[in-house]
Amino acid sequence: MTVEKMSIAKALNESLRKALETDPKVLIMGEDVGKLGGVFRITDGLQKDFGEERVIDTPLAESGIVGTAIGLALRGYRPVVEIQFDGFVFPAYDQIVTQLAKMHARALGKVKMPVVIRIPYAGGIGAVEHHSESPEALFAHVPGLKVVSPSTPSDAYWMLQQAIQSDDPVIFFEPKRRYWDKGEVDVEAIPGALHEARVALAGTDITLAAYGPMVKVCLEAAAAAAEEGKSVEVVDLRSMSPVDFDGLQRSVEKTRRLVVVHEAPVFLGMGSEIAARITERCFYHLEAPVLRVGGFHAPYPPARLEDEYLPGLDRVLDAVDRSLAF
Repeated sequence: MTVEKMSIAKALNESLRKALETDPKVLIMGEDVGKLGGVFRITDGLQKDFGEERVIDTPLAESGIVGTAIGLALRGYRPVVEIQFDGFVFPAYDQIVTQLAKMHARALGKVKMPVVIRIPYAGGIGAVEHHSESPEALFAHVPGLKVVSPSTPSDAYWMLQQAIQSDDPVIFFEPKRRYWDKGEVDVEAIPGALHEARVALAGTDITLAAYGPMVKVCLEAAAAAAEEGKSVEVVDLRSMSPVDFDGLQRSVEKTRRLVVVHEAPVFLGMGSEIAARITERCFYHLEAPVLRVGGFHAPYPPARLEDEYLPGLDRVLDAVDRSLAF
């Protein structure tokens, strides 16, 4: 057992390093991933150690980057693509949805698409327009894509390696405002399944379900609620496609209440599907309707207003109180 304390950013860097060392078919591609080491330094030092043929600085052309990755996957490589910021992914959306997601089915299973697309996402860093989006529902809606997001350094380390080893395309959303959060990583552990939810905090009165950047907010809300005698269970979903509905159902059948929390707008967000499924599965267990907490149905605001836009402690606690009041 080798446990190290590291940030999410460092865990991702170490995970990429391990993948490059383990499999010569793994390649890293993206804007400024090489000499600069990425905007957030996630790929820092990798080009220096593994060379320009394996850690490749690309032109500013997201569609071309993903299209090239698809071609490399067809030739047996395992490309890991970085999209510099969430809002920059849309020029590549056509390639992802019409080619990457469908190639396996189009080839009747004869072609694999082991492509990982890393996307720093969500807000909280005071950035300008197109740098704080939460587009996960757009990708989770597309059959053929796996969509995941870690919330801890340990998950960042292991989930990225599992994504790279997958023969299916994985959209890997990295919560950018959590890059510097630190935690313990056992680099010799046997990780759980990539799409399995985990109970981040056990409780009995109500379940909060979240992923990525909102897991920490939910844990803070649970601590605040505990001071008032409320026992809150926090479930880190970890995966948005597929969703571990079985794991979430077990929690809800115990607590009989559910609040789903994410940064993306509530309207047609991940919370909508989760609320509908859990209502279908747990109708006779629920003592309150499933509630959703998220961003407003409006374009992401300028940096000075993002604290008002982002769901924080007060909005989560308000939902907890409303649910418990039923």
